[in-house]
Amino acid sequence: MEISLADLWDAYPDELLVCEAQFRGFGRKESFAGPCMTVKAHEDHRTLMELAATPGQGRVLVVDAGGSLRVASMGDRIAAAAAKNGWVGAVIYGAIRDTAGIDALDFGVKALGTTARRGEKPIGGLIGLPLSFAGLTITPGDWVYADRDAVAASARELKLPKS
Repeated sequence: MEISLADLWDAYPDELLVCEAQFRGFGRKESFAGPCMTVKAHEDHRTLMELAATPGQGRVLVVDAGGSLRVASMGDRIAAAAAKNGWVGAVIYGAIRDTAGIDALDFGVKALGTTARRGEKPIGGLIGLPLSFAGLTITPGDWVYADRDAVAASARELKLPKS
């Protein structure tokens, strides 16, 4: 499904919240959308790894890593597990690693940047909390949309305008 957030914004300016952060895109899916599940985990990939191993059912993983570019929240193995389990994409407010492996997957990832480091210490994380970052507030079950230009969210599914 090809998504144009500019067209979606034009059709729903009062319902679509656009993230103020500039994300980089990875994976073969340049655009994706679906209801989301949230993870809050600063510099620890383990909580996301556990969630990626569960049935995604066409949902989007949204991770608040506090904007950290020091340690990756996702690598190619977590992304591959998520894709295999039916997650359509991930939005990482932080860094990822193993981008060559992620780029080979039929999966979409939006992240602030990349690094080689992964978290070594188990810090822990929380699943299913409302998240707020970069002018965006996301609650589990909200619809998340991502394309080459931006990441956005809405409390309900928005019909994509016909071109």
